[in-house]
Amino acid sequence: MCTAITVKTKDFYFGRTLDNDFSYGEETVITPRNFLSFRSVSGLKNRFAIVGTACVKNNYPLYYDAVNEKGLCMAGLNFVGNARFNAFDKGKTNVAQFEFIPYILGKCSCIKEAVEEIKRINLTSERFSQDLPSAELHWIVADRSGAITVEFVADGLKIYRNSIGVLTNNPPFDEQVFNLNNYMQLSASDKGNTFSKKLSLKRYSRGMGALGLPGDLSSQSRFVRAAFFSHNSVSGDGEAESVNRFFHILGTVAQPRGACKVGKNGYEVTVYSSCCNADKGIYYFTSYENHRISAVDMHRYALDGQKLFRVPVKGGEDILFIN
Repeated sequence: MCTAITVKTKDFYFGRTLDNDFSYGEETVITPRNFLSFRSVSGLKNRFAIVGTACVKNNYPLYYDAVNEKGLCMAGLNFVGNARFNAFDKGKTNVAQFEFIPYILGKCSCIKEAVEEIKRINLTSERFSQDLPSAELHWIVADRSGAITVEFVADGLKIYRNSIGVLTNNPPFDEQVFNLNNYMQLSASDKGNTFSKKLSLKRYSRGMGALGLPGDLSSQSRFVRAAFFSHNSVSGDGEAESVNRFFHILGTVAQPRGACKVGKNGYEVTVYSSCCNADKGIYYFTSYENHRISAVDMHRYALDGQKLFRVPVKGGEDILFIN
């Protein structure tokens, strides 16, 4: 289970939580220009450099979320039971689902180009290797002009305009959006007594305009919660203020160990949270074990280089003692 959001102040920010009961050894990874090739698309390499969180296998970055140097952003989130990918089709542009993020971000500079390219793709279920399953995902793609949700389902490709700027998991995106109608009465302000003018009902606490906001960890509830806080939170335009706001929003959907049991002895937790200033190429992240915000500026690396740049996630809580 995961949650992705977008926020715009002076700059545009994109990021997500990754919730799981185990880790593949995720790292922040910078892919230089012209480094990656693709299995079934001959002669094509990524034109644009990319930064994001990935699991690196055989010197290949399996990106969970990423941003390219042009400010185009993309994240894949679990969509188990609904995702449907295709068999290889000799007459089409075949892209494996694990290549989808680097393919789009490596080739496209904006949402408009991404939509045109996605429509031409035959997204296949090809696995990266026999020891890694084919992930069942859907995606949010965004830049400072807006966002879309991309779903490959039983009746074909669906591209939705995502004006909410949020994505979680099941159900499909159009159902998630419709469900927001059930919460249209929520407000950041106190609405007073609308129950009955005949009754003397009084506010006894702040925040009662949001009574009914779902607090559980289901993907549908997280979608509502992330949408409410994304559209009602405020901050200044400065970098620190914007990043602070972004991580506070992600905090409303974070999962502490023990709240979501998986199997006999496992628990789903928020393995990491990310926020990228897509305009500047600065990628921020925290992990479950370390809440200190770390930052990686992709432009401080040789983006025309010939190797991946890998930044391990620092473990252990970083606590500042002040006495």
